[in-house]
Amino acid sequence: MNKALKLPNKGLKLAVGGASLMSLLLASGCATTELLNSGSSSSHTTTSEQVLVEDQLVAFGRPATPLANMPSSSVVIVGEKYSYVLSQGGPEMVNLLTNLTPKNIRVDNDMRFYSPNNDGHFQGQMKLSYAKLKDEFQRSDYNFFLQNGGKECSSSSDERMNAQRFCFTVPIKGGVYPAVSNLSLIQSKYSALTKPYPVTIYTNGKTTTTTSNGASAAGKLVLLPFALAFDVVTFPFQLLDAAN
Repeated sequence: MNKALKLPNKGLKLAVGGASLMSLLLASGCATTELLNSGSSSSHTTTSEQVLVEDQLVAFGRPATPLANMPSSSVVIVGEKYSYVLSQGGPEMVNLLTNLTPKNIRVDNDMRFYSPNNDGHFQGQMKLSYAKLKDEFQRSDYNFFLQNGGKECSSSSDERMNAQRFCFTVPIKGGVYPAVSNLSLIQSKYSALTKPYPVTIYTNGKTTTTTSNGASAAGKLVLLPFALAFDVVTFPFQLLDAAN
């Protein structure tokens, strides 16, 4: 009676074992085929930062004549290679730079601007800080800070010197143009910088690398479109000091 009951179980074990072995062989065959196929050709896509422009700042100014598709209040960041016309944030920058003592203003971030579509347009932020001794501040100074988004940001170093610091963040947008026509004249009016003041425009691009028999190919960078050169009238303040 007991032997008769064990026979079906043994047969079942053999059937299950055979099915498992068959599945393993099939899976192994599929994996081997996939490995062989992938060895002949494969592709890999990565997203990385691509620098489009590296330049040196020369001055701040405004176009001598209105530019097409740009507001009349446009501000120009004059570079050695190109010009960066601000369509947004320019008036705010000029307001700060003309109403605060330039020697007490510091730029607290790198001038790195982002071009989402790599089409000559960029966006970013300018972060400025303004500091001097506490007993030199007047009521009008604090009113100006309140009206223009200034935030108290004194460091421990400022406090040790009995100084106070206020920070400003100005969102900006603009477009890249060729170097202004009167660049040499502007450079002759400004003294040399005590430290490099770089301007960088970058984008995030996808690069696809295809490997086949040891060969690889990467995507090419799209060039920025530029408009015609123009003259610029500079503002009556020197370049600012950059943070260390």
